[in-house]
Amino acid sequence: MIDLDRNAGAPLRAEALAAMQAVWADRTLGNPSSVHRPGQRARALLERARRTIAATLGATPAEVVFTSGGTEADALAILGLSRGLRALGRPCGVACTAIEHPAVTAATRRLADDGVAVHTLAVDAQGRLVPDAVAETLAAQPEIGVLSITAAHHELGNVPPLAAIAAAVRARRPELLLHVDAVQAYGRLPLSRAALGADALSVSAHKLGGPVGIGALVVAREAPLAPLVIGGAQQHGRRGGTESVALAVGFAAAATAALATREHDQLRVRGLLERLRAIVQSAGGELLGDREHHVGNTALVRFDDCDAHTLMIALDLAGIVCSTGAACSSGTVEPSPVLRALGFDAAAARGALRFSLAPEHGDAELAQLAAVLPECLSRVRAAVHPAPRGTP
Repeated sequence: MIDLDRNAGAPLRAEALAAMQAVWADRTLGNPSSVHRPGQRARALLERARRTIAATLGATPAEVVFTSGGTEADALAILGLSRGLRALGRPCGVACTAIEHPAVTAATRRLADDGVAVHTLAVDAQGRLVPDAVAETLAAQPEIGVLSITAAHHELGNVPPLAAIAAAVRARRPELLLHVDAVQAYGRLPLSRAALGADALSVSAHKLGGPVGIGALVVAREAPLAPLVIGGAQQHGRRGGTESVALAVGFAAAATAALATREHDQLRVRGLLERLRAIVQSAGGELLGDREHHVGNTALVRFDDCDAHTLMIALDLAGIVCSTGAACSSGTVEPSPVLRALGFDAAAARGALRFSLAPEHGDAELAQLAAVLPECLSRVRAAVHPAPRGTP
């Protein structure tokens, strides 16, 4: 089986597994919130992991809030910042594009249900944003207090000009808070909360080979963040509950390993992506998104007259794993909201597949895709439009 769906998650790195096993094997560790020696030994490991994550993201350790993953980190940013602003009597509406990850758009819908203003920013046919246009739009929306933008799009692979957007927006609305969903960018692009001009930045461990079940929101200490999980004063009161020391240690080990080889890995993956693009185009696929400003490992491809969900299953049976979008929502058969936002009708929006690569892929994996894709396309199209009876 060839896994070309790495945006959904990466295999657990050996470094992360070893680090977690050492914690699990240590029967002397206590609750990291306890003041006795077993608790303080656990606290030392937890805070070392927090310092590691902070260093990889241009942040201070006090800014790192461990969460259960990227989805919770996004929800904490959107809901927490909006509610924190509202408690201060400040504008608390949220703006984002229609192509954001479901973790972001679901949080904005929750706010809208509560009567909070939500504004959807338009993107062009390649899913791009123009910094000055974003700033002009938000200048005319005084009720908006939070802007959320992805650092690397989970389906298109687009990388927007975040620093330019932040500068343009702050020139018009200096008080506005910026959240960056960096779940797909972490380990692939250089990231710094401060350099991006972001107030909050979401990341996840399992996207770069860490354990499932942990992520982080890196949030400026002065940002008004209302907690979603209450009942404990952990993490400076921003997320209650006993932290998982083992998961945090595994997260830090995976991040360290991923960033140590990031530049080399991304150079290799970009070369593979060009070959993948050529393969899908030779099969009649239409590549979507901004190919110039791109994360380098992701291809969203639309095939005419073909249901992507059925094609994904055909490829799976042929030994190729891919997806129809975000893993959080790709089990649905609804038209892709990303493609609808790019201007495709409902029928056309059902025809796109996402392929996402990793450094360990090579020519053999892409050769297998090239061998089976045309036949899978033919079978799927024949099932939808069978030949008339009597046709040879």
